[in-house]
Amino acid sequence: MGRRKKRIDRGIKPDFKYNNALIARFINYIMKDGKKTVATKVVYGMLEIIKEKSEKDPVEVFEDAFNKVAPILEVKSKRIGGATYQVPMEVRGDRRMQLAFRWLIGAAKDKKGKPMASKLAEEVLDITNGTGNAMKKREDVQKMAEANRAFAHFAR
Repeated sequence: MGRRKKRIDRGIKPDFKYNNALIARFINYIMKDGKKTVATKVVYGMLEIIKEKSEKDPVEVFEDAFNKVAPILEVKSKRIGGATYQVPMEVRGDRRMQLAFRWLIGAAKDKKGKPMASKLAEEVLDITNGTGNAMKKREDVQKMAEANRAFAHFAR
């Protein structure tokens, strides 16, 4: 379609402590202004808190929460004949990850008066219990997609 060069996906190395690519991605997503050590401390701190509170493998708990909060459907605005429709579309892999991380971090940021690691851990544990703001956000997006199911035939 476009004339741009195809993006080369160089892949991502798994993080050094848990040897997990998802955690490495999450660290990169949290990182601000190239301060990777700060982001790494936050994420590892979050995993330590999860380990203390849940007594389960923190990586499994995090992956479980990620899978619960990642959306399957979302709505995209599409203009057809002067009218704009909210068309439900399936969410692709990279965007699923991006949205899940964004909602998780956003929900943690909304909590006040605690270090980021504990706010993130709290939100992850909330998600595994089916509660939490990030989970609510996902449910809202899914509901919106369900409500606009009538326009699914416009998705092309």
